[in-house]
Amino acid sequence: MSVVEVDRPREGIVRITLNRPERLNTLTGELVAALLAELTRLATDRTCRVVVLTGAGRGFCAGLDLTGYTGTQEQPADEAPAPHVDPIAGLDRQRDIARLAVQLHQLPQPVISAINGPAAGGGLALACASDIRMAATGAVFAVGFLRAGFSACDIGLSWLLPRIVGTGRAHELMLTGRRWDTAEALRIGLVTHVAEPEDLMDLVLEEAAEILRNPPFSVELTKQGMWASVENPSFTNAVEFENRQQILSSLTADRAEAARAFLEKRDPDYVWG
Repeated sequence: MSVVEVDRPREGIVRITLNRPERLNTLTGELVAALLAELTRLATDRTCRVVVLTGAGRGFCAGLDLTGYTGTQEQPADEAPAPHVDPIAGLDRQRDIARLAVQLHQLPQPVISAINGPAAGGGLALACASDIRMAATGAVFAVGFLRAGFSACDIGLSWLLPRIVGTGRAHELMLTGRRWDTAEALRIGLVTHVAEPEDLMDLVLEEAAEILRNPPFSVELTKQGMWASVENPSFTNAVEFENRQQILSSLTADRAEAARAFLEKRDPDYVWG
C-alpha cells in the first residue's frame, strides 16, 4: 500500500490520507516525496476544488520519524559521540520537508485538515499550513521540535502559528513545547470545529460541500487574497489587490450563474467544475 492514499469521496473533493498508521503517520523521505508529488499534481487539477488532508488509523501526523527518516536506522540520540552530520545533505532534507507547508499554503484549492489524532511537530505544521482545521475529540497537539533538541521554529510554524492563534499564545506554546488538547485548540482558534472521531469526516465533507456552493475561481481568488492580505503590511495595498480580484471575478460566467441561482433559489451549475 502507498504511504499516501488519494481518493475522491465526493465530486470536486480530493482526500489525501497519510498512510503509516503503525507509526502515527510520521514523516519519512518516502512519505514526503509522495505527498509533494500529489500536491504538485493537484495544483493544476481543475476537477479538484477542495483538498482534505487526514491520517490513517489513530493519528494525523506525529512529526518526523526519528527512527530513520531515510528508511535506515539512525543512531539513537542518547549515544555518544554524535554522528557526523553533512550540513548540505541536512539542509536539502530540511528544504524538502518544509516544501510541504509551502505547497499547502500556495495550493489554489482550499485545504481542510481533518485532524483525527496526534498532530505534533511536522504534523502540526501541516495542519497550520491548511486553510481550515477541524479535529476529533481525542486529538492532541504539540510543537514537538523543541523537546527533540531542535528549535521550535520549523516547517513554517513560526510564521503560521502566530497568525492563527496570536503572537502571545504562539510564543507560550512554542517556548514550552507542551501538549494541548482539542478543547484548548478550539478555544484559541487553532481549530474551527471539534467532533467525535466517527463523525469528523462527515463534518469535514459538509464543510467542503459549503465551499463547493461558491464559484471555483472566486474561491481560488479568496484564498489567495486572504493570505496576501495577511502577508501585506499595507492596508491600502491590500484594498487595491482586492479591487483587482473583484473585477477579475466579475468577468466570469460563474459569477452570473451564482447570481441567477441565488435569485432562483436553486443550486448553481458552474462552468468550471
